[in-house]
Amino acid sequence: MPLNWNKICADENTNKNASTLGSRLAELFQTLNTPSEISSDDWRQISPTIFGSRFQSVMDQERRRGIGAHYTTEKNILKILKPLFLDGLYEEFQSLRYEPRKLQNFHKKLQTLTFLDPACGCGNFLILAYRELRLLEIEVLKALYPTGQQAFDVAELSRINVDAFYGIEIEEFPARIAEVALWLMDHQMNIRLSETFGQYYTRIPLQASAHIHHANALQLDWETVVPKERLSYILGNPPFIGKNFLTEEQHKEMDKVFVGIPGAGVMDYVAAWYLKAARYIHHTPIVCAFVSTNSISQGEQVAILWQELIAHYQLKIHFAHRTFAWSSEARGKAAVHCVIIGFASFDTTNKLLHDYDTLKSEAHEFRVKNISPYLVEAEDIVIPKRSTPLCTVPEMMKGSQPTDGGHYLFSEQEKIAFLKIEPEATKFVRPFLGAEEFINRIPRWCLWLQEAEPAEIKRLPEVMKRIEAVRQFRLSSRKEATRKFAERPTLFTEIRQPKTSYILVPSTSSERRKYIPIGFMEPETVASNACLILPNATLYHFGILTSYMHMEWMRYTCGRLKSDFRYSNTIVYNNFPWPQNPTPQQVQAIETKAQAVLEARAQFPKSTLADLYDPLSMPPALSKAHQALDKVVDATYRKQPFETERSRVEFLFGLYQQLTAPLITALTKTSKQKVT
Repeated sequence: MPLNWNKICADENTNKNASTLGSRLAELFQTLNTPSEISSDDWRQISPTIFGSRFQSVMDQERRRGIGAHYTTEKNILKILKPLFLDGLYEEFQSLRYEPRKLQNFHKKLQTLTFLDPACGCGNFLILAYRELRLLEIEVLKALYPTGQQAFDVAELSRINVDAFYGIEIEEFPARIAEVALWLMDHQMNIRLSETFGQYYTRIPLQASAHIHHANALQLDWETVVPKERLSYILGNPPFIGKNFLTEEQHKEMDKVFVGIPGAGVMDYVAAWYLKAARYIHHTPIVCAFVSTNSISQGEQVAILWQELIAHYQLKIHFAHRTFAWSSEARGKAAVHCVIIGFASFDTTNKLLHDYDTLKSEAHEFRVKNISPYLVEAEDIVIPKRSTPLCTVPEMMKGSQPTDGGHYLFSEQEKIAFLKIEPEATKFVRPFLGAEEFINRIPRWCLWLQEAEPAEIKRLPEVMKRIEAVRQFRLSSRKEATRKFAERPTLFTEIRQPKTSYILVPSTSSERRKYIPIGFMEPETVASNACLILPNATLYHFGILTSYMHMEWMRYTCGRLKSDFRYSNTIVYNNFPWPQNPTPQQVQAIETKAQAVLEARAQFPKSTLADLYDPLSMPPALSKAHQALDKVVDATYRKQPFETERSRVEFLFGLYQQLTAPLITALTKTSKQKVT
C-alpha cells in the first residue's frame, strides 16, 4: 500500500508526538531506497522542507528557545540563495546559453559547487539550494540537448548530487531528517528530469548521500567537515539566542570562540558563527550568508564583532537585507526581527542592499557602493562606546541607583502608609522615576537622605529601620563594591541627581513609537538608573534629541531589550553627530518648535506619554508639532530634504565619518594588515 506523505505530515499525532515522526522517517528511508519498479509511492508533490517545520512543531517552546530553532519559509530562504549564488549563475547561464562549448564548461562548474550549512537543523537551506541547483542544471541540459534533435542518455548527463552538500547540526534527530529530506529532494528532481526529457531516470537504490555531521558547530573544526579549498558557499540561519538566554555551556562556547576579544560578553549567540565563518573563509573565494537577529547590526554588538571581522579578516559585506519580520512555517511561529548578511573576505563591485518600508512588506533592491556593518550605504565604520560626547554638548549620564533591596522605594499606597506612621519623614520623600514610571505616569517615591542631618534621622525610627535593612542587604551582597557601600547606608550607591532642571530620556522604549518620549524634569524628581539624564540642557538640546533625525540615528545604533529600543549614552548620545555650526536663527527656530511640542503635549493633561506617543492614539496636534520640529532640524543639517529613512541615516553616518576621520583612518590601516 503506498504511503500518503501529505496525510502523514498533516497528521495531528505526528505533529504532537516526535516519536511518531521518527518511525515515519525510517519508513520513508526504506521506501526511498526501494527500486522504483516495485515502489508505488508518488513523491512529486511532497515538499521535503515540511519535515523541518513539523519537527519544530513537536518541540516545546522552551526547548525551541534553548537551541534557537527557527525553521523557515521557502520565500525567506530564497532571500539568501538568490543573491548568494542563484542570480549570478542564472546571469552567467543566460550570457552563454547559445555557446555549446562554454555551456559545457558551465555545466562542469555547477558540478564542482559545494555548500555548507553550519547550523543546518532539518536541512531546509540545503534542500532548497540543492533543488535550485538541479533546476538550473535542467535548464542547461535543455539548452545543450533540445528534445528531438539528438539521442542521449540523461543518466549520463546529470552531474549534481547530494554529496556536494554539507551540514553541521547539534541535535541528532534533525540531522537525520536533513539527510532523508535531501534524498527525497534528489528523487523529486530526478522525476522532474525524467519528465523534461521523456526518459526515466532514477538513482535508487541510494548511493551518494549528504554529509550531515551531528556535532556542535562552535566546538568543531569546520575543516574536518569539508576542507575550505573544496567549499564554495556557506549559508544558514544560526541559532537565534540572545545573550540573556544563553546557558552556562553556551557561555563557555562563546568564550572560546571570542577568546581575547574585549567586550564579547554582550554578544548574542549567532555572532559566534560569524567569527567562526570569518576565520574559515579568510583568504579564500568562499562567500557566506547568514540570517541573524538584527542585533548583529545594531548597538554595542556591532563595534565588538565587526571591528574584529573587518580589521583582522578583511570581511566585506556583498549583500544585505535590512530588518524584516522572519516567519516560520512551523506551528507557534517565531516572531523574530531579522537581517540577512552576505559576506566574504574579498570585495565586489556588485553590492546589493534590500530595504523594507515595513517589517512585513516586500523588499526594494538598491545597488550601492558599500554596505556598512549597520546595513546602510556607508564606509566600513563601527561606532564604539565613547566616554564623552563627540560634539560640544552637555554630558549625558545615567540616573541614580539605590542598590537598596527596595527598602528606600515606595508605591503610592506604600508612601501613604509610611508617612502615616512617620509623618516627619515627609521632607525626605521625593518622586522617583524610572523609564516605565516616566512614560506611563506611575507614581513612585524614594527616601532621599543625601541632605539629611544625622540628628534628624535618629528621631525617625521607621527611617532608621529602613537604613538598617539597606545596610544588611548590602552586606549580604557577593560584590565587594556593594558591601563597601554598607558603610554609608543612608545614601544611594550611585548619585547623579542634578541640582537644576534636566532632560530625562527613558533607557527603554517601545519600538512601535516614532519618537522616544523625553521631557524636562525638576531637580526634586529623582531619576533612577533606568533613565538617562542631561543636566544643563536647553530647548535646543531637547529639540534635536526629540527630532526624527536623532530617532533614526538611535534606531541604528542603540541596543535592544527584546524588540524595544535601549538608549545608551555611551553609544547613541556620545556618538551622535549634531548639526555643525548652526546659526542663531536656526537655534531659535528649533527652540520655538521644541516649545510647541511641549505645549501640544500639555493640551492633553489626562494622557500619559505612552498614550500620546502610541502610533494609534497620537493626537494630530502633537504629530503636527513634531513634523514642524523635524522640518527645521532637517534644514539645520542641510537644505536638501531627506526623502527616505535611508537617506537620513546615510547622511548621519557620513557626517559621523567626517567628525571621526582620524579614527576611521586608524581602522582602515589596521584592516590592511595581513593576519595568519
